[in-house]
Amino acid sequence: MILSEQEILRRNKREELMRMGIDPYPAELFDVTHTTQQLRDAFADRTGAETQGGYESHLDFANDATYGQVRLAGRLMGFRIMGNASFAEMQDSAGRLQLYFRRDDLCPGDDKTLYNTVFKKLLDIGDIIGIEGHVFTTQTGELSVYVKQFKLLTKSLRPLPVVKEVVNEKTGEKETYDAFTDPELRYRQRYVDLIVNPQVRDTFIKRSKLVNSIRQYLTDKGYLEVETPILQPIHGGAAARPFMTHHNTLDMTLYLRIANELYLKRLIVGGYDGVFEFAKDFRNEGMDRTHNPEFTQVEFYVAYKDYNWMMDTIEEMVEKVAIDVTGTTKVPVGPNVIDFKRPWKRLTMFEAIQEFTGVDVSAMDEDALRQVAESRGIKTDSSMGKSKLIDEIFGEACEPNLIQPTFITDYPVEMSPLTKKHRSKPGLVERFEAICNGKEIANAYSELNDPLDQRARFEEQLELAKRGDDEAMAMDEDFLRALEYGMPPTAGVGLGIDRLTMIMTNQPSIQEVLFFPQMRPEKKAEVSTEADFVAAGVPAEWVPAIQQLGFMTVAQLKAANPNKLFNDLGGVRKKLKMTDVPMPKVEEVKAWVE
Repeated sequence: MILSEQEILRRNKREELMRMGIDPYPAELFDVTHTTQQLRDAFADRTGAETQGGYESHLDFANDATYGQVRLAGRLMGFRIMGNASFAEMQDSAGRLQLYFRRDDLCPGDDKTLYNTVFKKLLDIGDIIGIEGHVFTTQTGELSVYVKQFKLLTKSLRPLPVVKEVVNEKTGEKETYDAFTDPELRYRQRYVDLIVNPQVRDTFIKRSKLVNSIRQYLTDKGYLEVETPILQPIHGGAAARPFMTHHNTLDMTLYLRIANELYLKRLIVGGYDGVFEFAKDFRNEGMDRTHNPEFTQVEFYVAYKDYNWMMDTIEEMVEKVAIDVTGTTKVPVGPNVIDFKRPWKRLTMFEAIQEFTGVDVSAMDEDALRQVAESRGIKTDSSMGKSKLIDEIFGEACEPNLIQPTFITDYPVEMSPLTKKHRSKPGLVERFEAICNGKEIANAYSELNDPLDQRARFEEQLELAKRGDDEAMAMDEDFLRALEYGMPPTAGVGLGIDRLTMIMTNQPSIQEVLFFPQMRPEKKAEVSTEADFVAAGVPAEWVPAIQQLGFMTVAQLKAANPNKLFNDLGGVRKKLKMTDVPMPKVEEVKAWVE
């Protein structure tokens, strides 16, 4: 492992702490009494009094019954060393707060090692400490903690990315420079992102509020939260390509679920009036700003209801979520303000296509639909049946234009193999999708409960699969058997948690609302081995110095300027404490490069 200069320095500090008898990773608990936010809230209404002089206090609460002694723990995010007194900034899960350290208070006796050596020389930005002291305000009115004792809780061995905040003199607002902004690094190293960009935490706090709001709504309705299998012998419940795996003991193929619909409907057959599940689902498909192979949705099914009832329910539930998460029904999303207040606009699928294309596709056959699709630049192939072509036309022409919450209803029967046929419109089914900000957020049906009709629909899906449609549904004999026992009329829905969170938090990408989105394999920098460098003529003892200077491959070394390399080796020799290793001659260094 090639270490940077900072990483080497921090490891040396770790060793020095251990030599001093200080455990850089102590096991015992540290009893925290307050968070930084609790202190800020408690002192928000306290105003300044006369300055008492020095750095120590503007308002001092050393004798306060509540705040005369507080214990906090968090990560050091900055230092201002000023000789015998210093300020530091500590960040915990709730925010940041200034700390004040005074040598003679930390070290009342003759031994000043704790301050002069441990605090000033062996602590780094990123280290986690626990402190004990009392609350006060500085002359500038900044709430702070006057530290009387501190303890190192975790030594950080990697330096944090530098993030600078500067107050704009004209606007008075904070501006961030050198932030940790590279999406590739932020998503791959979310732990660093959360440390140096604490505003990112707010997105996930809102996500948690969103999930809890939905859970409360459904639980208050009397529905049962359940769990169903993630590993399934048959992939079903949606038109999507599954992930496959193999179970060794059973010697059988299993699939990561693409939906939990068919299992939840089995529970309705079993006698529950309403069930719901927050499900991790998996689809072996493309990745973009609104798709991740692993995603979360809540599905719920209620007996004796239909899709009209479900539209009213989704409106009511999502309106409640918006208020619970943002405090209002009007949510800013990019350049738009989306209003979730009921009622939402409703259009049939054919009405929407006609509105945005001027073409009535309701009576078209497959060939005519293919011509419409291709005239709009949509690529088609022989595996696409009527349902796929209509879906492609709708996705290209309509979806991006539906910004405000809109229900698209009454889909063609070919598009919805699990949906009950429309009660009054031949060739259609009782299905709706909720579209918002140009993307589907919910999909719902009056659930098909005729087992013979369901079997025929599955058989149609098998024919599509034979034509090459790898998203077609499979035949599920056990689900058909369950329907043959009788499932009451049922309304069901799947609502995407990730996409709804994107809207409620005004995030443009699904990666921003997933702690750990799926990433491509991390590219490893090419590094030559020690043997490679030795074969090129570099003595083994000088390989670490060569790598410390950034020459990670023999090819890079061969491209170096030998005179500059010779001079740089002298400097790095001191840093790496290689004083027992004699310096090579210029001629030797030239031989390494040639």
